[in-house]
Parts: sequence; C-alpha cells; structure tokens
Amino acid sequence: MRDDDRLLDQTDAQFGSGVVGVCDVCGTRQAVIVLSKERFKLCVIDFLNKGWIKTDKKPGAPALPYRSERIWFDTGVGKGGRAPAIVLSPTKVVKHPAILVAPDVFGITTTLLDGAIRLAREGFEVLLPDLGKTDLLGSGQLLALRSGANLRGGVAVDSKQVAALIRLYGDALECLLAREMVDRTKSAVFGTSYGASLALAIAAESTKLTAVALAYPMPVRPADLPKLVTVPILAVAGSGDRSAQRAIAQLRAAEGAGPLTVVEIPRARHDFLARDLGAYDLAQAEEAWGRIVGFLKQQLMPPPPKPPVPPVRPAAASTPPVAAAPKPMAAPAPPPPASASPSAVPAAGSS
Repeated sequence: MRDDDRLLDQTDAQFGSGVVGVCDVCGTRQAVIVLSKERFKLCVIDFLNKGWIKTDKKPGAPALPYRSERIWFDTGVGKGGRAPAIVLSPTKVVKHPAILVAPDVFGITTTLLDGAIRLAREGFEVLLPDLGKTDLLGSGQLLALRSGANLRGGVAVDSKQVAALIRLYGDALECLLAREMVDRTKSAVFGTSYGASLALAIAAESTKLTAVALAYPMPVRPADLPKLVTVPILAVAGSGDRSAQRAIAQLRAAEGAGPLTVVEIPRARHDFLARDLGAYDLAQAEEAWGRIVGFLKQQLMPPPPKPPVPPVRPAAASTPPVAAAPKPMAAPAPPPPASASPSAVPAAGSS
C-alpha cells in the first residue's frame, strides 16, 4: 500500500494532526503534518512556509521552483522612506546566492522579468526594485540618462538624478543581502542598457558584490569608473551596437579593474533581449541568456573543491629470487673395459 493510500484511508485526519507519509514539498517519507482538509502533507520545515503550497493542487504535487512576493525596503531616497520591490525566491530550503536587477527609467520590463525568472529557476534569489511605483520615475531621470550617453560621452553617474537612482538600488541591495535565506558572501548585480550602466556604478561603490553581468551597456562618465570595479565582469553586446561597443571599449581600457569577459553576439542590435521590441531575436537572446546564467553560476555557485587524492605509495620492491646455481654436469661414465676375446674353440676334428 502506498503512503498516499494509507493517508487517504485516515478520513478522521484533521488539520495539524501528525501522520506517516511523504512530504508534498521535499518528497521524503517521514512524520508529516496534515495541512488542510485536502490532506496536504508537509514536514515541519515546510509547514512553517505553508504559503508555498496552493490548495488547488493535488496532494503529492511538486513545489514550484520559485515563489514571488512584493516587499517594501527602507531607503532615504524619495518620499516616504520606503520603496517597493519584487523578490523571486527559490523554494529549496538552502542559502541562495543573491542577484540585484537594476532597472533603467522604464522600470520593470519584460526583459528584466525574463531574466529574473531564469535566474530564480537556477537557484538565485532575485530582487527587482519597482521603480515605476516610486516618485523617481520621470522625465528628469530619462533626460539625464539619455543626454549624458548621447551628448556628453556617457551616463553621468555623478549627476543628481542618476545618483538618486544609484542610492535607491544600493538600499535595495542591502535589503536583499539581509534576507534570511540569502548567502551574503555571494551576490551580483545585473542590468541591461542604461540599467547596465547603473549596475556598473553600483559595483563601483559596493564592496559586497561577487560579480557583475551587463547586457548591451551604455557608456558611463567619468570614463575611468570601471577601474573601481574589482570583481569579475561579463559584458554581452551585439556586433552592430555602437553604443555598447563604446561601453566595452571603456571596460577594456580600465587598468586594474576586475577580470573582464566580453561576449559579442554577431549581427545583434541594441535591446536584442527585449521580446516586445523589433530588435529581438530568439537565437541571439537564448545564446546571450545562456552566457549570462552560466557566468553567474560559475562565479556564485562554484563547484565544491575536489577532495585531495591520497598519495599513491610505491609498492615495496620485492627481492627477486636468487636463481639456483646450475648443478655441474656429471662426467660421462667411462666406457666399460673391453672384455677379453673368447678363447678359440677348437675346430671339430682337430687333435
């Protein structure tokens, strides 16, 4: 009889009662708790997070790879002292590496949501500041970003409007690293286009990051800002994107910065990751996302070190057996002495 059948036979099982069965989240057979009248079974750890399971699923259904929630974090930027954000958390009960996604002035776009979901499925805890629900989203920030990049050689990270966005994202990073299931020693920041420039500026100010991933970034001003980033950097850009190529030239010219990895997608244009824009290309986007996710997993989820191989002791040299000395060959026996000739027999008739 299966554990599920055994549990279904217990029609008197009430909420909170303990039975023997398989936990619907971790899949381990153990003492579990009946969560509701639908006889969902959760172990103690998952019972504390019972919001992960919806009652419209059948008992035994696996948990979703991640869950999302809206939070508010403290910030000194803007009005009210708080700002909203969306967090995607893996459901596996282990410490997760953290990734902050830095939106540009367009807020949370389909591109950023696509990337956040991909990263959450891989085991990262992802936070996206909801810039569209703050008082920082406006024409002033848009003009500061665009005019600086197009007319003044790069996004002016020290301008009043841009500096406010960087401080907001810095507060969001502090909130992300303070979450209970986040590994504070493994974190990264990711952005696209103008958001990539803001992500680079955040990495230049923060000493808590492990890596930086940028997709078709815009140039920044001052041009030597990348010198302040000492962690590994990934920059993905299309060969036909002039703005991104200028930004990558700045990264390459930054002596003393962290290790730089550049991935050039042939014939890709700016915003080729955006599903709702004309520059989108499925093959190019999948190649870029694979490089981005692979880079972040390599930096934030390195494989455990291999155990040392015990030294192989050489086998004790065995003394070869001493060959026995050959026995001397016996001298050949002397031939027997010749016998005397038999005496002549007298012939018959002789006298």
